[in-house]
Amino acid sequence: MDERALLERSGGPVTRSRLARDLAALGLRAGDVVMFHTGLSAIGYVAGGPQTVVGALRDVVGSRGTLMVTCGWNDALPYDFTEWPRAWQDALRAEHPAYDPATSEADHNNGRLPQALLRLPDTVRSRHPDVSFAALGPDARALMDEHPWDDPHGPDSPLARLAALGGRVLLLGAPLDSLTLLHHAEALADAPGKRFVTYEQPVLVDGERGWRRFTDIDSEDGAFDYSGVVPEGARPFGVIAREMLAAGIGRRGTVGAAESHLFEAADVVRFGVAWIERKLGGKAVAPGG
Repeated sequence: MDERALLERSGGPVTRSRLARDLAALGLRAGDVVMFHTGLSAIGYVAGGPQTVVGALRDVVGSRGTLMVTCGWNDALPYDFTEWPRAWQDALRAEHPAYDPATSEADHNNGRLPQALLRLPDTVRSRHPDVSFAALGPDARALMDEHPWDDPHGPDSPLARLAALGGRVLLLGAPLDSLTLLHHAEALADAPGKRFVTYEQPVLVDGERGWRRFTDIDSEDGAFDYSGVVPEGARPFGVIAREMLAAGIGRRGTVGAAESHLFEAADVVRFGVAWIERKLGGKAVAPGG
């Protein structure tokens, strides 16, 4: 979409102060610990782009608040590279750069905002190559340090810590199915058919490049087969999020030109675990309980 179309959709430039006003009206507060997902073009013409969005978020949460994003690693090896021809594997094992939290690019599929946050001084990034997160603020190290190598979406993950800290999740023009925190619900849910992956990535350990094997839920192709419980073509996380909103969990509002949503992290986890267990035949727990 060209600039003029974006300007018309957002009724003029979306400035830092306008974003801050809209975010406060949505319910974001000073001191919040908030994980955010952003659909930048949905907001409209943002004067200054990603740094303006980050700046507005910092203005609202203030010096006591902490911002968090999901990063991943743009150059992570595919899970199945160990099935490639031996010569290809040998070349990668010899020379593929290790994941470095300080320099490795965030996954481009997560948009421009994670990389914008990574550029800022004092941003802390977690050590996990495939599931890295980043945070900026007084709770950044509490969220990021010692990210578990295995079960990186599960207990003691940055997602678990976000919920434990009373954190929130902001979908700033991002679709409901981008609610990454629901991967934590998948990791916790006691339901049959949970799918796992084991894979290898090169990492830095004490400053030295080496290879490590990881085990996690299958967050790429789905930790569960949801085909029998969601409409054909629907994304499971979007279905869960819409049911949360229908149950009165979360807030809706407009930021710039974008429909946006704000959730309490603990509510998302409780509802997500209960929904998965109820729908997929695990423990019978009422949503929200």
